[in-house]
Amino acid sequence: MRIENLDKNTNKSRYFIAFSYNGASFFGFQIQPNEISVQETMEKAMSTLLREEIKIVGAGRTDTGVHAKKIYAHFEIEKPLPTDLVKRLNSFLPPSIAVKEIFSVPSDMHARFSALYRTYEYYISPVKDPFTENSAWQYWRKPLDVAAMNEACKILFQYRDFTSFAKLHADTKTNICEIKKAYWEEQNGVLKFTISADRFLRNMVRAIVGTMVEVGSGKIQPKDLHNIIEKKHRNAAGTSAPAHGLYLVDVGYNFEH
Repeated sequence: MRIENLDKNTNKSRYFIAFSYNGASFFGFQIQPNEISVQETMEKAMSTLLREEIKIVGAGRTDTGVHAKKIYAHFEIEKPLPTDLVKRLNSFLPPSIAVKEIFSVPSDMHARFSALYRTYEYYISPVKDPFTENSAWQYWRKPLDVAAMNEACKILFQYRDFTSFAKLHADTKTNICEIKKAYWEEQNGVLKFTISADRFLRNMVRAIVGTMVEVGSGKIQPKDLHNIIEKKHRNAAGTSAPAHGLYLVDVGYNFEH
């Protein structure tokens, strides 16, 4: 754990915390009334160990049931951190959350707004498999044409307005995103979709996956994505894929600035 760089303009230092979680038992990352969230669980554990109220700001808001293999949050505190805080947090937190590292950052580094990109992976099991029941979408009744799905992926790069894949009535100010990569591949008998962008809309990845499966199953053609995207309405796209197959796997920052 690296602890350094006290900001000169405030008595508080800002820290990034890198962690992962299994989202099966949480109603998403963000705190919400009467439900268990990752954010609330983390804040309670940190506040208890550090003996003061700690608020964290996450890199994104994953939906209920979505997992994170690598995510960051930031928090501020005035007093020095215990050098064994990572170990103590991991002992205090439930098995579904694992802290990897805590390190200091400049005061203007923001877990959400300083992120340059986010990368998600989505897993589909093409066979009935009880061991991936809670970690991948069990889609085995009809084979999927991966080549057609990758052809459809290429169309995503031609657009920036992804309103058709956004959750209706969301509070976002813009639906403009820049997709940097999107492709399907087979990995150890499981289909994996990788997508990276500067930002994502709520439900966007799951809506894209659901639409891609319609392409792979032959319900629609890859070229139909042009019409779906250009309609700029959620009803034009496919049904959202199940949450438990989705993982946030990386968030990129310029830590050298």
